[in-house]
Amino acid sequence: MRIDKYLWSTRYFKTRSLATNACKKGQIKVNDQVVKPSRDVYPMDSILVRKNQINYQLTVLDIPPSRVGAKLVDMYRKDTTPKEAFAQNELLKLSKDYYRKKGTGRPTKKDRREIEGYIDTHDDFFISDSNEEE
Repeated sequence: MRIDKYLWSTRYFKTRSLATNACKKGQIKVNDQVVKPSRDVYPMDSILVRKNQINYQLTVLDIPPSRVGAKLVDMYRKDTTPKEAFAQNELLKLSKDYYRKKGTGRPTKKDRREIEGYIDTHDDFFISDSNEEE
């Protein structure tokens, strides 16, 4: 079975064209080699799928006849993705959250002072660098 069809049938991608595009972008590796969408997969192949900033690692156990239900997916693949990948993604989400949500209005007085303090300290740094060169 083709790699794009396998990833679609095991529900890693919602459509087969999304799986094909991921292969073309180099986000799919079989046995540590970037593959084309037409590459066949066989049992015991190891697949690395880069999706949503997570590297999913899986091993092919069997080839499904067609797209399978979510409960039956584990019969056809073994997911060996480390838990650290998911923890890193959660940490990334938390780091993007600000104490004040984006679009809630103008900066407060505290925000302005922090911005001005940041700019002032960096301006002094750049001024002192230019004086040293002269």
